Amino acid sequence: MNSRNSDSVPKRTSISHGVKARDYARSLSTPWRRIQLSIKRVLDVLLVLGSFIFVAALVLILVILIRVESPGHAIFRQRRVGRYGRVFTIYKLRSMQDGCETVLNPDGSTRVVKDDPRITRLGKLMRSSGLDELPQLLNVLKGEMSLVGPRPDQEFHLQWYRAADYRRLAMRPGLTSLGQVSGRNSLSARQRMVYEIDYVKHFSLWLDCKIIARTLAVIVNGVGTYNIDHSRKPLISSAVESKR
Repeated sequence: MNSRNSDSVPKRTSISHGVKARDYARSLSTPWRRIQLSIKRVLDVLLVLGSFIFVAALVLILVILIRVESPGHAIFRQRRVGRYGRVFTIYKLRSMQDGCETVLNPDGSTRVVKDDPRITRLGKLMRSSGLDELPQLLNVLKGEMSLVGPRPDQEFHLQWYRAADYRRLAMRPGLTSLGQVSGRNSLSARQRMVYEIDYVKHFSLWLDCKIIARTLAVIVNGVGTYNIDHSRKPLISSAVESKR
């Protein structure tokens, strides 16, 4: 499931974006924002540790079911770009047939089709419920990710970044994000980018709580994964919302 394009972007590109992202983070820094970021990290660790036994048991069950349904590794690893452009390895439960290549849309985003025949039956369930992302709690514990934050891009996505897109790299990437609960796969790459940058700019613990609540609602009723729920009030007034 790894893309052949992952090595097509020079390392200096992520370093350049990382330097700009660090400078942008400093420009946003205030005493209250720094306190909230510290609390956010503590909550990340406490919530992951508090749910460790339950999550570990659930992941073990899913690993067994994945191996029974289709051959191949149950957990796959992929290089992603994190805070300040640092590249790290992300972990996910395999939801597609083993060996599938990443397919891209013209705008550079990863193509996600609801009825993609490459997705296994268990994979459809895991994707709709977010269970395939559970191994990323290890990334959260390691400090590479957060529970809430911009979703991490693959390295080759950097070649489609515009001048100000490095701003999304000013915070740790998250398991769930503003873009994921605002339309997710129905959004264009540019719309998702605007949401992620807006999140970084307007970050607060209260916004994180609202995103987590919206994430749970998406998991329960499925609205917002492949379509936009227009009945819900936007979590923040973003540039995307103003264009609708």
